[in-house]
Amino acid sequence: MTRRNVLTLSTSILLALSSACRGAAPASDAAASATLVGRENSTIARQETLQVGPSISGTLEAERSATVRAEVGGAVLEVLAEPGQAVAANAVLARIDETGFRDGMISAQAAVRSAEINAALARRNAERSKRLAEAGAVADREREQAEWILSTAETQLADANARLASAEKQLEKTILRAPFSGIIGDRPINAGDIVQPGMSLFTVVDPRSLKLEGALTAEALSGLKVGTPVRLVVSGQTEALEGRITRIYPTVDPATRQVRVTVALPNTGGRFIAGLFADGRVVTASRVSVVVPTAAVDRRGLRPFVVRVRGGAVERVEIELGLIDQAREAAEVVSGLTPGDTLLLGGSRGLPEGTRIQISAGAEASVGKE
Repeated sequence: MTRRNVLTLSTSILLALSSACRGAAPASDAAASATLVGRENSTIARQETLQVGPSISGTLEAERSATVRAEVGGAVLEVLAEPGQAVAANAVLARIDETGFRDGMISAQAAVRSAEINAALARRNAERSKRLAEAGAVADREREQAEWILSTAETQLADANARLASAEKQLEKTILRAPFSGIIGDRPINAGDIVQPGMSLFTVVDPRSLKLEGALTAEALSGLKVGTPVRLVVSGQTEALEGRITRIYPTVDPATRQVRVTVALPNTGGRFIAGLFADGRVVTASRVSVVVPTAAVDRRGLRPFVVRVRGGAVERVEIELGLIDQAREAAEVVSGLTPGDTLLLGGSRGLPEGTRIQISAGAEASVGKE
């Protein structure tokens, strides 16, 4: 190869390398000019259920509970139920000494038998006197006297039967029974204790249904009615408890200017117990739609807008808002966005439209959770 050919080939290679370098420069410049945005300053529009409504809180109570009290006095002979024990309806909980009540019943039974004999005798005498009077064998005065004796005997028999029924009831009251199926909550007595009528002996709680009584502001009554769903979270639990409003008080508390409501909460399986604190919300509206953090929405202009990233560039998009959940700081987007759109937060929203950006790795901001 001649020296001239070598020089020509070298020149061609240098020109080719120079051209390649000039072609790579724009791509490198573009990457260098992209604005870096932290992942924490961006969020994703998501399709999810958004619920709104006033907040409510209170202490869980058993919707159905009863205090079993002594109806007769005496010594407690036997206690058959312990706190926390499940009992069936009509199960025997305790027995009170029945000696005196049984003696009273036996006496009442004897009085009934005596009154029955007297009434039967008086009835036969009255019938005999009636027949004799009709035959003219006795005076009407004797017939009337026999009828009076019969009436008195029947009255005494009715009184004896009433006393017997009362004695039997008093005897039955020495056995204390559960009014319904449930759990023994409290038992302040022991065998050998002396009880008096009216003394509290047991508390029975039905754990299958709880209730919560809370208060709402008068402004929150819009859209509120019996049957409105309620979603609560119990202290120390992660699982939500679903219920419904069963009562709305007809008057406003003059001190707090709030309206009390009662929420019924099914407690399947007895997962929750009375006495726990719960808070949540009355769900007056619920929709499945596109949801974004309220921090991503600028509402200072005539129409709200968000700053979206599409194709690596910033663009301003006007949107239409629907429900707004102040507690979660989340908003429903009726139109303008689709699920999966990337939006900017914080100071990044001030970038001019068309600015090329690059989202850095890191934690991504998301819609708040309850």
